[in-house]
Amino acid sequence: MEAAHSDNPVLDALLAAAFALHENTMDLGLARLERLLTRLGNPHQKLPPVFHIAGTNGKGSTAAFLRAGLEASGRRVHAYTSPHLVRFNERIRLAGNIVDDDTLIGLLSEVLAVNGGGRITFFELTTAVAMLAFARTPADACVIEVGLGGRLDATNVVMPVMTGIAQLGLDHQQWLGPTILDIAGEKAGIAKRRVPLVVSKYPRTIAAKVAEVAGVAGAKLIERGPDWDAAVYEGALHYRDLGGKLSLPLPRLAGAHQLDNAALAVAMLRHQHEVPVADSALRAAMGWADWPARLQRLDAGPLVGLLPPGSEVWLDGAHNPAAARAVADAFRAHNLAERPFYLVLGMLAAKDAAGFLKPFAGRVTAVYPVPVPGHAHHAPADLVRIAKETGLPGAAAPDVAGALTAIANGADRARPPVVLVAGSLYIAGGVLKANSQDAG
Repeated sequence: MEAAHSDNPVLDALLAAAFALHENTMDLGLARLERLLTRLGNPHQKLPPVFHIAGTNGKGSTAAFLRAGLEASGRRVHAYTSPHLVRFNERIRLAGNIVDDDTLIGLLSEVLAVNGGGRITFFELTTAVAMLAFARTPADACVIEVGLGGRLDATNVVMPVMTGIAQLGLDHQQWLGPTILDIAGEKAGIAKRRVPLVVSKYPRTIAAKVAEVAGVAGAKLIERGPDWDAAVYEGALHYRDLGGKLSLPLPRLAGAHQLDNAALAVAMLRHQHEVPVADSALRAAMGWADWPARLQRLDAGPLVGLLPPGSEVWLDGAHNPAAARAVADAFRAHNLAERPFYLVLGMLAAKDAAGFLKPFAGRVTAVYPVPVPGHAHHAPADLVRIAKETGLPGAAAPDVAGALTAIANGADRARPPVVLVAGSLYIAGGVLKANSQDAG
């Protein structure tokens, strides 16, 4: 579990106090949070209509498309997402705006006092903070991203009007179970009685598991294929469901996988009636949605400036094999004969480094592994070895700046390099900060 810090000394001290309550071992469950919420007056029962989204990959981007569609229709939207990239405040948006330090200080102080020193995870306590903030601030809708899994995730205390599951894959097996069916069952645990559950397209056995869990919960399952679908042709995203067809601009967020995330968000918005969203707002959402560190091309800044003019630096928080395949596919058209393509990689120790690197075999000039400061991570030397076993040359670097400097030293200015920094959202947050870019 990651600690959170702030440049504001008062907020930093409160975040440290919240983290100090965290158990050394993760024990998923809702009892601790439910007790705290009861003492706070059950703010989670006083929210505007909630859109709850789970998934291994794509849930954050889907949340961004949901928020964009709702805001394009003129709605004030709360949002709770995780993790943050640069500032903890990014996790909580109140009626469209990232929570300010003073408001967050007041909320954290109150929740810590009510908790009274009881053992509770950092995510559970900060989820209580978000629930309290959302209950006290007027808004028209609330978009909540699951933190880990679904069934026992802290966010599963809410009663939504709409639920959705993005793409599924292997990740967090130590908590969610060893197989993809275990993981699918945990993610589907957000299903609620009589609440629509919109799902992506999965292999048959996985789809059957999701349907089984949804059926036991009494949720109304809305599947991609029979109930809704989307495809790209003639330069547009064409969506259809039983309510009709809709032609949408291609999303601004890069990558073919974002087409699926955008379509899932559209399906979620169209299959509910609590917060009507016009087709024009859905079209606008394709260009409005913004989700930093997801195939994000960095602006000019201190880090990008380490490379020769004309170079590109891309940033993505992908950290599991399924996400790696999606990101690698986004660079499929890249011709190494024209411009070299480098991967700067930092990964947490529990992640499947070999599985992550495999999709990049034959597509990357070299890999530059780096440490993930403040977290247990794969040693760069070990990542170099794993990369070489995958057929990728590599060289360890002390940090991202060191990797970019090494790439620059060997660069041909006639063929400026393309660099992808990936493997961890913690790395991504540090990169944005070092390049003087805001993540909000």
